[in-house]
Amino acid sequence: MKYYYVYILKCNDKSYYTGVTNDIDRRLHEHQNGLNKTAYTHNKRPVELVFCDYFIDIHQAIEFEKQVKGWTRKKKEAIIAGEWNKLNELSVCKNESNHKNK
Repeated sequence: MKYYYVYILKCNDKSYYTGVTNDIDRRLHEHQNGLNKTAYTHNKRPVELVFCDYFIDIHQAIEFEKQVKGWTRKKKEAIIAGEWNKLNELSVCKNESNHKNK
């Protein structure tokens, strides 16, 4: 059975990179060794794998990757810490302009 991995790397500048692959070991090697000079992580090495989850369906993996890429740093750090239960709380808009805060 083939698996598709959604992963988060922590770069040396403390930023996060989210990606999807069907071979996590190969992809991590590519990031660590800077094989793609135009990649986001190329000048941010070394990188550390801080999150990885797998899917059987490539479409689900790509959908989850896109979702995570749109998340705030705090939401990414919640799943890195395994605190999935915090995602709802972190999704609540706390801006003064939000209609719930009027």
